[in-house]
Amino acid sequence: MANLTGLRARGDHNGDRENDGDRGGNGGAHGRGGGAVGGGLPGAVAAEWTKLWSLRSTWWALFAAFGVMGLMSAILATSTASNNTNAITTDDQGVVQVSGIAVGATDLVQFVLIALAILMITGEYATGSIRTTLQWVPLRDRMLAAKAAVTAAVMLPAGVALGVLGTAVAEPLLGRWGRLSAGDAVADVLAVGVYLALTCVFILGVGTVLRSTAGALTTAFLLLMAVPMLLVNSSVKALGYVADALPSTAGRHFMAGEGGPYPPAVGLLILAAWAVASLALGTVVLRRRDA
Repeated sequence: MANLTGLRARGDHNGDRENDGDRGGNGGAHGRGGGAVGGGLPGAVAAEWTKLWSLRSTWWALFAAFGVMGLMSAILATSTASNNTNAITTDDQGVVQVSGIAVGATDLVQFVLIALAILMITGEYATGSIRTTLQWVPLRDRMLAAKAAVTAAVMLPAGVALGVLGTAVAEPLLGRWGRLSAGDAVADVLAVGVYLALTCVFILGVGTVLRSTAGALTTAFLLLMAVPMLLVNSSVKALGYVADALPSTAGRHFMAGEGGPYPPAVGLLILAAWAVASLALGTVVLRRRDA
């Protein structure tokens, strides 16, 4: 009887240890593998949203973007009107779609928002707060997905608002040289929002890979402006095809809505592919590197 009681006690003790192990395995684990964490992806998105809007740099970046859009739209609209009225007929651009001015101004405005997107990840590495972030969201792919979702959710409406501002600034300055079609204007401002959202998500992935604000900004400038300009102006035809496959060139074809080597929808798909590939590479790097 004593032996039977001892066996039961040992069995109960082993069962308790197994149950404890099960509870430990189901709990949130910290590190690369990670475990379940409270709130899931919605909770991670909410945390990233709160962090973003708690930073003064977010507000300054948005204010700066609107300032640059207003200034650039005014310059481009004034230049267009001036070219149409000067004595040099080769400068004439004719009557232009007013919202197209906002599209053109996006080439410069994008870098203000890109800097904000980069800081969402590189700023945490610079301050060391990335360790705290990964303690709360140990699943690294979930953390990056949350940052990407917040980036897109902020940049899309911000881009639309920027497009509206650029159109509003350009309209009176263009005068009779501006044509304001409601359908085209809506399409243009929506395209600006989509372009900025996808571009910033793409650069977020770049920042995740490089972990350097300066390095990510340099890469953004090269990929979005310098390299496409060099390739387009090259006499080698094959380099022109390469330029057409770059994210900024594809984005311009998408926003232009007509012309180009491929339809706007193809430009959108190319830009989206760059964003997805960048996030995928960023996820791989996150899993393999220590914070």
